[in-house]
Amino acid sequence: MSENTTTHDKLPIRMLHDRVLVKSDTPEGERRSGGGILIPATAAVGKRLAWAEVVAVGQNVRTVEPGDRVLYDPEERAEVEVRGATYLLMRERDLHAVAAERLGSEDSTGLYL
Repeated sequence: MSENTTTHDKLPIRMLHDRVLVKSDTPEGERRSGGGILIPATAAVGKRLAWAEVVAVGQNVRTVEPGDRVLYDPEERAEVEVRGATYLLMRERDLHAVAAERLGSEDSTGLYL
């Protein structure tokens, strides 16, 4: 069985349709506030969006490219493990915003990360 698993681990992966594979910027659990206060994972907070880096996109994705940072809702996600790393899989329409150097100032809100 381990021989079969090893073979599958080496196969190339292509995202399909409008799917986007991202790597979350912040791990689940504890986080720090802007002032440096440690907030435990059990603390109740309102609905909070999160940032992630795009790793791969399907052929029908039009607005994001690998390397872009995207804003998404952590409650609307599917986790997948690829070669020992955990990624999030979502549809392009589930993304709320994109941040990238390639975006011109004409579509910008004037906010910078």
